[in-house]
Parts: sequence; C-alpha cells; structure tokens
Amino acid sequence: MMTNKISIKDIAKIANVSIATVSNVINGTGRVSAETAAKVKKVIQELQFVPSASARSLKDKNSHLIAIVVPFIEKGILQDNPFYWELVRGVESGARNHEVQVILLGISEAEDFSFVKGRHLDGLIVVGVYQHSEAFRKIKSIGVPCVFLDSYLSDSSLYQVELDDEAGGYLATKHLIGLGHRDIAVLTGKMEQSGVISCRYQGYLRALREAGIPDSPDYILQADSSVHGGYQAAQKLGSLADRISAIFALSDVSAMGLIRGLHDLGLRVPEDISVVGFDDIFYTKYMIPSLTTIQQDIVNKGQEAVKMLLDQINGTQSPLKKVVLPVSLVVRQSTSAPKKI
Repeated sequence: MMTNKISIKDIAKIANVSIATVSNVINGTGRVSAETAAKVKKVIQELQFVPSASARSLKDKNSHLIAIVVPFIEKGILQDNPFYWELVRGVESGARNHEVQVILLGISEAEDFSFVKGRHLDGLIVVGVYQHSEAFRKIKSIGVPCVFLDSYLSDSSLYQVELDDEAGGYLATKHLIGLGHRDIAVLTGKMEQSGVISCRYQGYLRALREAGIPDSPDYILQADSSVHGGYQAAQKLGSLADRISAIFALSDVSAMGLIRGLHDLGLRVPEDISVVGFDDIFYTKYMIPSLTTIQQDIVNKGQEAVKMLLDQINGTQSPLKKVVLPVSLVVRQSTSAPKKI
C-alpha cells in the first residue's frame, strides 16, 4: 500500500480495534493494554504509517511551526550570510525530536506581523531586535512565546540568548596589539546603542585603553555587514591604507569581502594589513589566507534558543531566562606582526 493513502481507519480495521484506540496508541493517551498497543504498533510499522501533521495540529491546538525572525534585513542578505544558515541548523536540530518545523524570515520596519496568526505560528526566535524599535513593541504585543537572540534587552522577564560580544571585541583587539599593532581600524556595521555591533566595538575600545592607545574616529569604517559591504569598505580606504596596519572586522562576512577588496588594491593580508573577523562561520578556515576570528558556537546558540522556546510552548518554562554564551580567539593566517613595529 502507498503510505500517503493509509489512515487510522485502515489501521483500526486491520488491527481489529476502534479508531479511538489507534489514536490513543499514536498519541500516547488513554488506557490501552500492552498487548493491544503492541498489535497496533505492529500494523503501523508494517504499513509505514506516518500520522498527519495537520491532524496532530488539530488535536493539540499547535501548528508545530516556529519562525526565526530577523528584523530590518533584506531577504537576499539573509540568504547570502552563512551565519543564518548555521543558526537555522542549530534551531532545526534542537526542534527535530519535537516534530517542529522552522522557517526563516527577514522583515522590514513596516511589518505588521500578521504572518504570525496567518501561519498559526507557535512561537518566534527573534534575532537582533532593538528595544526602542517599533518591531520590538509589535512583537511584545502579539502574545506568542518568544526568545530574543543577540538583542540585549533590559526587560528581565524576557527569554534571551546572548553572546559575550564585548569580550570578543576585546580579545580580537588585544591579539592585534600583542602582535605589535597600534594603528588598528575597526570595520563596523550599523551602530545601535546596546546592540551586538556596539558591544563588540566597546570591547575594541577597552583593549585600546588598556594598552594606552588612543582611539581615532578616522579609524572607524562603516559598511553593511555583508561580503559586499566589506569589499566596498576596502575600496574606500584611500590614504588610510598607508596609516593602518590592521583591521578588526566585526563580522566574518565583512572580513571576507574586506580581504578580497584589499587584494584588488594590491594589499597583502597579513603582510601589509592584518585582518581579524568575528563569528567563525564555516568558510573562514578555508579562505586564503584562513581567517583569524572570534569563535562563537552558532549552532549551539540556535539549540539553546529553541529549547527555551519549546519549554514556553509546552508550558515548562525554566526559571533561567537569560543565557550568555562564551567566545574564544581562533588564530589563523590573516594576522601577523606589522612590517615595522
């Protein structure tokens, strides 16, 4: 028989039991003797029967569908950034045993979040939202379970998973200082107060202060956190290229574009300019040169977030509402001592 044509009525008929009994066996509910349960399970296995997701949703009132929501980002940037692929992989691996499906959505500031009800979403994992934004206000008003990722929200009642971004910025910059660099530029994305980029930048400043190195506004390069943004930043260096010996890019994708842009300008990495990234996405170890970066466990971040979300959905909330994950420095080929110390 074809699996998709089998119903619980067929299972009940072959096993010579009621439809209610089959339903109880499938869902682990009601009182069914071990002998009857074994008989029903044997028929289910022989027919390779798979319970309908829609039928299960009607029973437990859940859609078994959650969304990873990234505010203020274009769809194309989501698709082009391996960070989000790894995050989705972590969320999916954490949701798999719970038969929950995951979708990834980039939204604009004008989003009304009608898709939450339209798709009957059970919950949201929201990445990088700012607490003063209209999107954050709307998300809070929806009333569905939420976990906020990389958002640095002051409301202690919200479920959050964060990274020690400030420590990461500090480690990256301290590594460059330890190699002998003093003229260290920083390649940032959009700088929002208490956002991920801001925290990484604060770590950069702390390392400079600790080493007695003054920070210079001229050394701040701003570009989209994308490969294209990093490439454009290199093309706009101008005379700054002769003054600096290192650049700390606050994301790996920016660092990847930056290195290609420096190459096209005839500048060698690390011989002319050292580069450090942040995230340790999959491709960084395979680049030429391989990228020195701040490592975070992106997959584990997704797993932590979905665990928190599923606990809320299932009504088993943990008293721990905030998780801060560690970072570490991974030294590869893109950094070395400056030509003249």
